[in-house]
Amino acid sequence: VQLQASGGGLVQAGGSLRLSCAASRRTFSNNGVGWFRQAPGKERAFVSAISWRGTTTYYAESVKGRFTISRDNAKNAVYLQMNNLKPDDTAVYYCAAARGSTAVVAISEYQYWGQGTQVTVSS
Repeated sequence: VQLQASGGGLVQAGGSLRLSCAASRRTFSNNGVGWFRQAPGKERAFVSAISWRGTTTYYAESVKGRFTISRDNAKNAVYLQMNNLKPDDTAVYYCAAARGSTAVVAISEYQYWGQGTQVTVSS
């Protein structure tokens, strides 16, 4: 079971990045998927989640209106489009597959994790 997050980098405030999460077919099979982030010295925090069919999405208040989660099940991939980035968005971003097929917020509901990709937003 493997998840691979990619697409991070260094961007100026106001810029955009698109994160990708690729997984083995088995990992994403009927699973909800979420994105979390962890800034230095802070706990890992929920960012966004999407259900297996893509019909339900959730966002943290801090990213609503700026981030968009989507998925392409044919490619076993989930994406996080991040626009109007702010320095507070700087963190390592992780994707994770949930135990069930719904979109969930609680970190305890996630079973498989990728290794993370660094996002740095300069002011």
